[in-house]
Parts: sequence; C-alpha cells; structure tokens
Amino acid sequence: MIWNPAIETADRETIEKIQLERLKDIVGHAYAHVPFYRERMDKKGVKPQDIRKLSDIELLDFTVKNDLRDNYPYGLFAVPMEEVVRIHASSGTTGRPIVAGYTRQDLDNWAECIARIATAGGATRGDIAQISFGYGLFTGAFGLHQGLEKIGAAIVPISSGNTERQINLMRDFGSTVLIATPSYAMYMAEVAQRMDALKDIKLKYGLFGAEASTEAMRAELERRWGIVATENYGLTEVMGPGVAGECLCKTGMHINEDFFLCEIVDPVTGKALPLGEQGEMVITTLTKRAMPMLRYRTRDITRLLADKCPCGRTSLRMEKCKGRTDDMLIIRGVNLFPSQIESVLVGAQGVTPNYEINVSRENYMDKIEVRVELDDSYNIDNFIQVERLRKDIMAKLRTVCQLDIPVILVSGGTLKRFEGKARRVNDSRKLV
Repeated sequence: MIWNPAIETADRETIEKIQLERLKDIVGHAYAHVPFYRERMDKKGVKPQDIRKLSDIELLDFTVKNDLRDNYPYGLFAVPMEEVVRIHASSGTTGRPIVAGYTRQDLDNWAECIARIATAGGATRGDIAQISFGYGLFTGAFGLHQGLEKIGAAIVPISSGNTERQINLMRDFGSTVLIATPSYAMYMAEVAQRMDALKDIKLKYGLFGAEASTEAMRAELERRWGIVATENYGLTEVMGPGVAGECLCKTGMHINEDFFLCEIVDPVTGKALPLGEQGEMVITTLTKRAMPMLRYRTRDITRLLADKCPCGRTSLRMEKCKGRTDDMLIIRGVNLFPSQIESVLVGAQGVTPNYEINVSRENYMDKIEVRVELDDSYNIDNFIQVERLRKDIMAKLRTVCQLDIPVILVSGGTLKRFEGKARRVNDSRKLV
C-alpha cells in the first residue's frame, strides 16, 4: 500500500520540478528572515535569485551542529514566536541542546511524512501501534504518533521504560506495531521471553529508528518477535523522524523528496559526490517554515540509490547508515565503525545482542576491547567451552575489522540495557 501515490510514484521530472520550486522559496525565506543565513550568503555574494537549478545549492555554505548551538535557542527561527506551536530539542549531553521549532503547517507536513513511511513499513488504520519511544523534547515519539494517527491507527502512547508493564499491555491491548529503538526492542523481547509472553503477543511490524542498526540486528529482532522490521531515518535538526523510511521490500529507505533535498558529499573535502557513491548525507529542508535548514551536514555515512524498487515507489532511497563521521574510531591507524563490530556480535551463536566497546590509551597506544554477554546455552564457568567461543568471535572480528580485538565474555544480564538510544562505545581517550 502507498499512502500518497501522486507523489511517491511520480517521475523524476515531476519530483525535481517540485524540489526546485520549493528550494527557491525556502532559500528566499531563510535569507529574508534568518540573519545567520543572510550574513552567510552576503559574505559569499550569493542571493536567493542565484538559485536557478538544483545543483546551484552548492553555492550555499553548509550548516553544522555548532551553528545551531551558537544560535541557541531561537536564533535560527524564521517566523515570529506567535507562529511557533511546538518546540523540540535534543538531549544536549555534549553541549547546548539542539532546538527545533514548528509552525502548524510544519506539523501537518511532518504527519504526512510519517504517514508515508509508516504505510511503507506495513502499518494501516486497522493496527494498534505501541509507541515505546520516550515522550518529551525528543522528536521520535510525537513524530511517529501524529503520523500513525493520521493514517488512522490506534495509538498506545506508553513511552519508554517499565518494560514488564510494556509487555503486559502489549499482550492485553493486542498491539500489532511496535515503535522503539532497535536496542530497546531487543531488550523488550528478552523481557517478554522471560515472562513467557511471546506466544500471546500479536505484533506484526516493527518501525525502528533513532539509532542505526545492522542487518544482523534486524534479523535478530525479526526472529525474536516474529515480525517484519523496517528502519526509518530522521534527525531533530531537520524535523525529526520522517526524512526517509523502508518499505516492506527492504531495498533502502525511501526519501520524502518533496520535503527534503538530499546530497552526498565527501566528508573531508565537502565536494558533491556522484549518485551511488558513499559519503556524508547533507539535507536541505524544502518546506520547513519555522526553522529552515540549508545544507545541513548530518555526519551520517550512506549513499543514495536510484534503481527501481519493486514496491512501485520512485523516490531516491538511502542505504542504512554505515555510521557517523564523528562515531568512527581510529584504532592504531585503522578506521573502525561500531557497526562493523555489531555485525559480528548480533546473532552470533552463544552470545546475546548486548555488548559494549571500551577504548582507552596506554603508553600512547590505543587499546580496544569488546565485552559481550553469554546466552543461556553457555556456562561462564565452563572455561574450555567459553574460551573456544571467545577465540571464534575474535577471529571473525579480525576478518571484518582488520584488527585484533580482545573479547571478554560475561554472564547474561551483566551489561547495561537502554530504553532510548544505545550508547555502546566508552572512549576514555577523549578524557585524557
């Protein structure tokens, strides 16, 4: 099922015509109402009327996260506060929070974007959707809530936490769609199994987001819950969830191109890369009135796909993010993404999906170790069995990561669980 066939199956000429009209409008809107953008453009000698084709977006400077922090809280708003009807923000754990404002029209557009990706992921008006994102300043819960409500699904706005109650209500209410982070959904499955509740749960689909996950994680979620799991993508700076989402064909996340213009650039040089090449995602909002974003550097590493999807949608798609440029670890000269480690650990026989990566520096030398929990089939006291498993995992990590990574196997239930975004990496080098 396709929510908005007129747009989601439109040809490239139609989509690019809409994009160009909206790009011209939003650049003019930002120039007229946001001093930050006007000063940037004036400094480069660029005016809104210089945007004559989509590639002219390269005339504009990038916007980066520090620009939002430097203009905290409302410096990038393009409308008077009386037109702002919602304010969201990031956690701000590494500095000032990132603030996002929305007009009434922005919220309507957001609901439309979510309705499309939720429908693509299998949700219908007959479903009962349990939203296990945390409600609050975080954009995830409210974003998915309003889009699923738009398609007519019944919403269970339970938020995150109190996991046993989550499972009880999921069983009692007959929830058919789960909205959560992949890591929390994995923990919920663990609790449901412990409660012997999985046999009574009616979940069909999982719409997962807010953190990147691997194909191995998806396969494990589908196996444990007996669902079809899709991933969606977004970020507070440009709206929240709803930029893109997978359909049931799982060939990449379909981008809502009439609302977002996406580029892939070289993360080092900032130069635009040809379609299909891997690089950093850069997003320009095409309709956001309260807080337009021009060429926002997401730091997410992915690529855009243009080949035809069997579902019939014609939009460009983005691959699952490989990682983030600011999450990449450099260990003794080797570039390493946490997702590479996860791809080995999740679904591996003998261990659970719960792990942590610890990075440190000793005598000017980088050190890394991985701690992962044993599952119920292994006894921590059986040294020979556990040592054989440890060496097997280390050998697979060496093949995938091109590094010798020590592995420490611990008893089940030892490592921290996450109700929101999982924080798998502890890098003490940043504190030295």
